[in-house]
Amino acid sequence: MIIRKAKISDSKEIAPILLLAMEDIIYKFIKKEDYASAKDFLEHFIGKENNQYSYENCFVAEEENEIIGAVNIYNGSDLEALRTPIINYVRTHFNPEFDPEFETKPGEFYIDSLGVNPKFQGKGIGSKILRFLIDEYVNKNNETLGLLVEEDNPSAKKLYLNLGFKPVGEKTLVGKKLEHLQISQKLQGI
Repeated sequence: MIIRKAKISDSKEIAPILLLAMEDIIYKFIKKEDYASAKDFLEHFIGKENNQYSYENCFVAEEENEIIGAVNIYNGSDLEALRTPIINYVRTHFNPEFDPEFETKPGEFYIDSLGVNPKFQGKGIGSKILRFLIDEYVNKNNETLGLLVEEDNPSAKKLYLNLGFKPVGEKTLVGKKLEHLQISQKLQGI
């Protein structure tokens, strides 16, 4: 398995994988529980530049020329600029009052979503992607990584804690209460 920066040509394969991690949130964005519409929405933005879901902000895990996992990550200080095209699109096409909370802020690289192709789940691919990000951002570049985890997902929280993430607070995103976790050299005592 290799982990590499995503390319625009990966957009069609990335969308359903990331949607696994964000289905409920995208449904709230588009105001309907429709898988095809949610996938199309994500694919539209993954295939474009300069937005939070862009392929420019994704890495993929690939095995035998098949994308088996994907992660969306960006600098928290860029969220407002990256989110503006999303907000404008959602307000125009789905929800004129759309005004989501900020899930990240300056001072961290934010792991927005991470998904593994269902055929490959349970094989440690998510952990390998997270270890790759920790190595690239925390160990090599002395950055802080942050993510949000749902209270009703104890297995994901356990994985994050085992990898060295620490709770640093709570956030609300489209009405969902989430725990904010971070990892950095400082939090690891390095």
